[in-house]
Amino acid sequence: MDMGTSTMDMGSTTTATGSAASATTSMTMSMGAGSSCKISMLWNWYTIDSCFIARSWHITSHGMFAGSCIGVILLVMSLEFLRRASKEYDRYIAKQAQLKQQGHGQETINTPADNGSGKSPVRVTVTANGGSTRKFRPNVFQQVIRALFHMVQFAVAYFIMLLAMYYNGYIIICIIIGAFLGSFVFSWEPISLGSDNKGETTYCCG
Repeated sequence: MDMGTSTMDMGSTTTATGSAASATTSMTMSMGAGSSCKISMLWNWYTIDSCFIARSWHITSHGMFAGSCIGVILLVMSLEFLRRASKEYDRYIAKQAQLKQQGHGQETINTPADNGSGKSPVRVTVTANGGSTRKFRPNVFQQVIRALFHMVQFAVAYFIMLLAMYYNGYIIICIIIGAFLGSFVFSWEPISLGSDNKGETTYCCG
């Protein structure tokens, strides 16, 4: 009697475990019977019924999926655009500060000169030595603009990271394509050949 009861208990436990595993698999593949969003934490090639970020981003047709892929490419390109815009703004405020310092470093003096008929004053401009490296601190408004650039870059990069975490092969390929196109378009600029050219550090996702 006890052995029969034990056998029945083990069978019930096995059935319950199998049911739980099936339920877990179903939850992995869908977010509910109504929406039927396909989600997997493993590499997949889902197109129709795949969902991203929110249940409202539910792919119901091939055209919608193609539009999503194009949107992902443009999103990654926008991140490269923001990086270039931030760099150009830093160059702009640095140039403005440099011109301001040059204006303060110049001094005009009068010196006598002999032109054959007498001495007349000649104006000579003396510029301070600019060989030393000069630094400046952005004002509050400039720093606010720089912080806004960084905030938007961080938000876009985090959104891209969330998309990559769906492990959808098509989406990941679109992210890579967007990074290539964005770098090709927005990083095409003159490269300094001077000795002061320092390499930039690339950080993950931002």
